[in-house]
Amino acid sequence: MTRGFGTEFERLRARQAGVLTLASAVGCAGRPAVRSRLASGRWRLVAVRVLVTQSGPLTDQQQLWVSVLAAGEGAALAGLTAARLGGLTGFGDRRVHVLIPGSRRLRHSPPGAAVHRSRLLEADVHPTLLPPRTRLARSLVDAAAWAGTERAARAILAAGVQQRLVTPAQLTQVLQRCQRVRHRALMRATLADVAGGAEALSELDFCDLVRGFGLPEPDRQFRREDSQGRRWLDAVWEWARLVVEIDGRWHMDAAAWWADMERDNELTINGYRVLRFPAFAVRDNPETVARQIEAALGQACGPGARPPAGSSGRITVKPGRRPE
Repeated sequence: MTRGFGTEFERLRARQAGVLTLASAVGCAGRPAVRSRLASGRWRLVAVRVLVTQSGPLTDQQQLWVSVLAAGEGAALAGLTAARLGGLTGFGDRRVHVLIPGSRRLRHSPPGAAVHRSRLLEADVHPTLLPPRTRLARSLVDAAAWAGTERAARAILAAGVQQRLVTPAQLTQVLQRCQRVRHRALMRATLADVAGGAEALSELDFCDLVRGFGLPEPDRQFRREDSQGRRWLDAVWEWARLVVEIDGRWHMDAAAWWADMERDNELTINGYRVLRFPAFAVRDNPETVARQIEAALGQACGPGARPPAGSSGRITVKPGRRPE
């Protein structure tokens, strides 16, 4: 189907999964050849001035190329689209997110794509990956900014760190450059919590709970060595010998459940008390969770207890608000 068009055509076709702009196809194959193949159905137009060198349905990779090429010069995949290509899991969005330079305007958006604009784009486009896309840290910040809710924005940033794709420092660096991004204040606070050890969204909800109800700040993601090896505890008030663990859905697995009980037993033997809360309780019933933590901390504020510096030794829960 493409014999006689030369190595430049074949190279471009292979590089872009068979998706070409009309101008590049004409430049390589000539206008008569392109017109003939489009008329016969061997090739077909799939967007304004973008064609595919086949007659069958598009693959996922081809759809990404269509969106980028139809968006024009300087366009790059971005947001959740680019983040998923970089390894992010757990977030669904059927749209293809594309960034274009802020000075450009499109008469026709690529089919099925959400087009965004940015004046700070070129430096954040990955130099080698194809189709063109923003670097992972920028992709996650944009995805959070374009999220429909604040909770979704926080979840995206937390997941990027929890899945070991980026560091809080890398996200913070991007955020410092993007001064007018939506949800910016929320993202800064979220990254501060993530840098302090709260990675999962449930742990971020717990941060909100602690502050919203005026509880003393615990150490988060506290590392501990025991007979089972290295452990990471969600929240620890060492002065009160109190541990709080937030259980997500994976804790319902039988093996994980026993591992949790074994760890709790080790902590109890070593003089700690352990409170466990499911993630939905932290999110939906924060008052109950706060009151139980208050009671446990209050029991510790007796003879021999060492409350935080500056504390009167009496723990009082303030009226709080539900995490959003």
